[in-house]
Amino acid sequence: MSSRRGVGLSAFQNRSALSTSYASHGASLRSTHVSSLQNQLSVFQSLLHNFALQHGDTIKSDPSFRAEFARMCNAIGVDPLAGSNVKGKSGGKAGGKGSWWAQMLGGDVNDFYFELAVRVVELCRATRGENGGLIGVEECRQRVGKGKGIGGGMDITDDDVLRAVKSLDPLGSGFSVIPVGSRQMIRSIPKELNTDQSTVLEAIQVLGYLTCSMLEDNLGWEQARAETVIQDLLADSLVWVDEQCPEREYWSPIAMGSDDL
Repeated sequence: MSSRRGVGLSAFQNRSALSTSYASHGASLRSTHVSSLQNQLSVFQSLLHNFALQHGDTIKSDPSFRAEFARMCNAIGVDPLAGSNVKGKSGGKAGGKGSWWAQMLGGDVNDFYFELAVRVVELCRATRGENGGLIGVEECRQRVGKGKGIGGGMDITDDDVLRAVKSLDPLGSGFSVIPVGSRQMIRSIPKELNTDQSTVLEAIQVLGYLTCSMLEDNLGWEQARAETVIQDLLADSLVWVDEQCPEREYWSPIAMGSDDL
């Protein structure tokens, strides 16, 4: 006859009490952890606010310092432009609709990028007839820096241009940065480039120009395909044609733009 005793009611009660104890301890740990994070965030906000007050003018005027500030923000997962109020420094007023970062930085950084974005938009519109709505980030930086046709110049970097274009996203403006070969291009037209068009523009960057026979020989395209792609790009002013050669040569203003500055 077995001498083992069955599990009694007290065993279930002990298990229930143990589970309750674990739950209570877990809740206490979570509460302590949240409190610690809140304290750290408060300290961080205070330090960042003091840093912004002390170096706000330098952030706005010195591109190297501004780039380091941007890298610091990226390292800690902060986007100073996120949720910013495009109306300017009103976001820094109490009860305003601007982002917390706009309030902390007094709007200086935000205003700088919005001002730069306006100049980028003006430049893209002014040059759309010659480049079909695609302009290199480097060319854009150089032209805005020289202030050609859009007011005084600005001391900026490629990173500043990229952030300025990004600040236009909430407006649904259609401006975006796309890769074309090894270069970053600002697209100011809503039309998407298809694979063949991107291939042709990338090849022009490498070779300087293209002909239909070069596409047929090197890519194995049929004549109709090569001519269709070229004519589509030509219609959008993304390539120019040189008819003085034995065979028509097609050049990209995108590839030639930086040489003309």
